Amino acid sequence: MTAVITGMGLFSPVGRGVAATFDALTTGKSGLARPPEGHPARESLEVAGLLPPIDPRTVASGPETKVLDRIVVLALLTAADALVDAGIEVGRDVDPARIGVIVGGVGGMSTLETQVVARAARGRAAVSPYLLTGILPNMPSARIAIAHGIRGYSSAVGTACASGAQSVADAVRLIRAGEADVVLCGASEAPLFPTFADTFGNARALARGWDDPTRASRPFDTRRNGFVLAEGAALLVLERAEHAAARGATAYAEVAGYGATTDAYHPTAPRPDGAGAAECMRRALAGGGVSAGDVGYVNAHGTGTKLGDIAETTALATVFGVGGVPVSSTKALTGHLLGASGVVEAAACALALGAGLLPPTYHLDDPDPDCPADHIRVEPRATGTEFALTNSFGFGGQNVSLLLRRTAGARAAGPHR
Repeated sequence: MTAVITGMGLFSPVGRGVAATFDALTTGKSGLARPPEGHPARESLEVAGLLPPIDPRTVASGPETKVLDRIVVLALLTAADALVDAGIEVGRDVDPARIGVIVGGVGGMSTLETQVVARAARGRAAVSPYLLTGILPNMPSARIAIAHGIRGYSSAVGTACASGAQSVADAVRLIRAGEADVVLCGASEAPLFPTFADTFGNARALARGWDDPTRASRPFDTRRNGFVLAEGAALLVLERAEHAAARGATAYAEVAGYGATTDAYHPTAPRPDGAGAAECMRRALAGGGVSAGDVGYVNAHGTGTKLGDIAETTALATVFGVGGVPVSSTKALTGHLLGASGVVEAAACALALGAGLLPPTYHLDDPDPDCPADHIRVEPRATGTEFALTNSFGFGGQNVSLLLRRTAGARAAGPHR
């Protein structure tokens, strides 16, 4: 069975919604800035990918709003956006038992930090009875299911920065197995709090020392010195193609294949030879029944770390040959949304295929000679390609690649029609 994307809910530092996101990625609008006065991570982060303040009362009410983690708020907002974008109302357009929800991410760690600090300062009575429902990784999926009456398969995925892409792969598997007609899938991340930021900072993994924060994320550039931590959420509506056609929906793209492998090498570092990542990409191509020469674009994981960018470039050369496929990383504008990055980037691939326009890696002023590739730089590149690939790699050696295919009459970056 074929799984197509019929709806998108996107909320990242470059904007909210399909049109705003693709416009930013193709015009160079950066979502990176210095945390403002009063931001909890201001002392821990020189630069971050920030969202505007969001009142939890927009999605909930009562005492829970005081400990409702930001990941849940973002997940609920993007789930609603995705369903509206797809033109789906549960119970009217899809059987509640035939729609699933899979949301990845690290869980409500900011809630845990807040509550631990409160207990240390004020004792046992300071701990909220809602703590557990604030931190459990399955709460975004569960809350979405409750809000929309979804009674099918529900789960959470915790494969670090590969979580969102893994959620999409799992959704494809559900649809192909005939277990669901529709699946909401993606990730929600809210890592901009002191302890989480400090662990990356102390590991010297974050970009630092940049006078202009909008240019701090520089994937594949010689001057890159780390990634920019960002928050956000992205959920896609994946739908069985026949189900979508029966209700008159038009797809953005097809998720034609996926690959998932494990490096089995190191808890944080990638394999230098990129073997696990290369095998992951090969599996995605095989799943879609295409060869490397059929793929006309790769949206790279490309975080801006020294080792990661080199390892991924090595893997790309193994699969496509040196300079054998156009490559870019949209993290130059969005920063690194951890698990949610892969879903934003899958959406970017789908929109690029439909528009025939590939987003560049902005701020790639001086490509690293150790990262030889056909880098898309400075401005978008026109394309007629039918297939695009996106990579997501996570701590623990988690590798996920998604292969997207342009569909006939693909939707543009506009409202549902």
